[in-house]
Amino acid sequence: MTICVAAKASADLCAILRLRLPNSNRWSILCISPDYVENASENRCNEVRNLPSFSLALCCLLAVAADTVASNPPLSYPIAARGETLDDFHGTKVPDPYRWLEDIDSRQTAAWVEAQSKLSQDYLSAIPGRDAIAARLKEIWHFQRWSPPERYGNYWFYSLNEGLQNQPVLFVTTNPGKPGRAFFDPNKLSADGTLALRQSALSEDGKLFAYALSEAGSDWQIWRVRNVVTGSDLPDELKWSKFTGASWRKDNAGFYYTRYSAPTSQEALRATNKYQKLMYHRLGTAQSQDRLVYTRTDDSSWFVDGQVTDDGRYLIVSASHNDEVQNTLQVQELRTAGAALVPVFPEPSSVYTFVGNVGSKLFVLTDEGAPHFRLITVNLAHPDRAHWTTVLKETPETLDSVRIIGGQLIASYLKDAYSAVRRFGLDGNELGALDLAGLGSATGFTGRIEDRETYYRYSSFTSPPSIYKLDVRTGVSSLWRAPKLAGFKPEDYETQQVFFLSKDGTKVPMFISARKGMKLDGTNPTMLYGYGGFNVSTEPGFSPAVAAWLETGGVYAVANIRGGGEYGRPWHEAGMKIRKQNVFDDFIAAAQYLITENWTTPKRLAIRGVSNGGLLIGATMEQRPDLFAAAIPQVGVLDMLRFREFTVGKGWESDYGTVDNPEEFKALLAYSPLQNVKAGVNYPATLILTGDHDDRVFPAHSFKFAAALQYADPQGNPILLRVEERTGHGSGKPTSKQIDETADIYAFVRHAMKLD
Repeated sequence: MTICVAAKASADLCAILRLRLPNSNRWSILCISPDYVENASENRCNEVRNLPSFSLALCCLLAVAADTVASNPPLSYPIAARGETLDDFHGTKVPDPYRWLEDIDSRQTAAWVEAQSKLSQDYLSAIPGRDAIAARLKEIWHFQRWSPPERYGNYWFYSLNEGLQNQPVLFVTTNPGKPGRAFFDPNKLSADGTLALRQSALSEDGKLFAYALSEAGSDWQIWRVRNVVTGSDLPDELKWSKFTGASWRKDNAGFYYTRYSAPTSQEALRATNKYQKLMYHRLGTAQSQDRLVYTRTDDSSWFVDGQVTDDGRYLIVSASHNDEVQNTLQVQELRTAGAALVPVFPEPSSVYTFVGNVGSKLFVLTDEGAPHFRLITVNLAHPDRAHWTTVLKETPETLDSVRIIGGQLIASYLKDAYSAVRRFGLDGNELGALDLAGLGSATGFTGRIEDRETYYRYSSFTSPPSIYKLDVRTGVSSLWRAPKLAGFKPEDYETQQVFFLSKDGTKVPMFISARKGMKLDGTNPTMLYGYGGFNVSTEPGFSPAVAAWLETGGVYAVANIRGGGEYGRPWHEAGMKIRKQNVFDDFIAAAQYLITENWTTPKRLAIRGVSNGGLLIGATMEQRPDLFAAAIPQVGVLDMLRFREFTVGKGWESDYGTVDNPEEFKALLAYSPLQNVKAGVNYPATLILTGDHDDRVFPAHSFKFAAALQYADPQGNPILLRVEERTGHGSGKPTSKQIDETADIYAFVRHAMKLD
């Protein structure tokens, strides 16, 4: 709190008290008597300055005016008791006063979270214009969204959300040129839309649909099977599955899936997940009879997956340690009963992604000897490296994915983080490129070697996703479906790509979207987004939330910082472990670029990130609090010394490093948001978001970070914790909750920028 008072005045004059409210940057000007000024104790004011004297009448007029400006009461944060927990890492003692908040089911934690939620709800709902933002978001969100059709047997399948449905509906048809029949509607499973379809797998003939549901945003899935023709469910039910899909045997007898051992009911959202298992489930049998196909017993942190080849001949089993992108690959002959798994790539020294096969020849996408990836073939009769054949050579552009369709290779590249798609023969001879409209992303391209057509989705930051049909023989694309938006006109907006230099001189790309002809006068409200980790590439794509931000005159920037996969393995590894600070330096440099080039100013710049991106926001707002008006860390990894203690956190050590290693511990401690909160720092207005069922990034990360910030800076900018009920890490979140969440974020950001 900052208090400024006038020097002692005569009886016909008054002093002015200038008070900054803890929840606002507005100033309240109140009349007080000269005696109050003379007798004010030092603990009543932190700063005294001489101000010009005003007449009593003017003083009181100012006081009345101030009452209309400062209508919000001061924030009073719920008290979080500070414990005495102290951890010792290699001789360094680190306090953890809010360890008790990790017990998310305790009465004490529940009461504190409830008080935080009420505080944030009251604050956000009182922001002028919040409801208008929500109403406009709802209008823009109301447009049709399709997935590209996929063929199984004589059937074509696609999903459709009519606009405001909480979950998309699945349709089936024998002719994609005609309307389909809805055969699976998740919206009928729960009133609030929080029972979501997370994974699915169709049998080769399209008659059986294995589907995995999750409740309230949890990563835990329950598998069931539906007869597509009759619409009835089979009695099969499989529990304790996470993360991966399923793959049917071609005889429809059963499918492969992964699972963990069942945790106790009290620990389901918290317990560490160990020893993932690849299982085979035969239809009509109990889960207890499922056959274990593969697991790793040497370490609990291996992830495994299984895929049946399109010809049904092989089971391809891959495994990766922690969240490393490098993996092993093994093959099992399914036509021979009891055949063993044969290692093809026995060590996880590189990425080995199975693309498809022609007989015993496997097509594999790899970065071995090619940091930007290449496509090779491996003959199972002679799988050693001496017999590998390179089909698609490495190029300066990252080879992101390859599909075998219609006797061709459909290769998707990342050209400075946006899509470029080319067609090749199976021998690697180029057949032509797809004509894509600028800085966007093309996804889909599912099919088989005998198919003559495939479908794909194309979108950009300013254009909603349209679905195209590609004639594989001619290379000609034709529009299948295109949505219409209410009021938002894509032609009024544009995206440009810029490159800026990071702290160490590295050139980093960034997409900037805004209304055409926007003046670069430094006044534009700007949202900067980033991720920077786990080899994840942040590509262009349409979001109704971003469209609403642009429509209000905002600028939306996405920085393709290191740690992602935009430029292959070197780009990823440059943002890992002891090099993680490069990620934050890149993001800070992106903010500085936006300011230097007069897109915005610190008073009009907000930053937002999700999950690993939440860590990005927490670290950068602490390292450069002067650059930002608002910070939005969402479901963030914020306690870098204890992330491995919960759910699948142990797997993240592949990217972050481990506290067991002294050098990596030192790096983690240097940037960990929770441990780097400092008193006396004017942090940006901060809205911390999490879900009460987030069993990927444990909610206690957000709880502890909020408590620490509120304790360190209780009278600075607002620091709020928003806990969404019946949601998890983000997947499957109902449309209604997405709209409410976005409205709160935008209202909070605009309020921090003094735009409301």
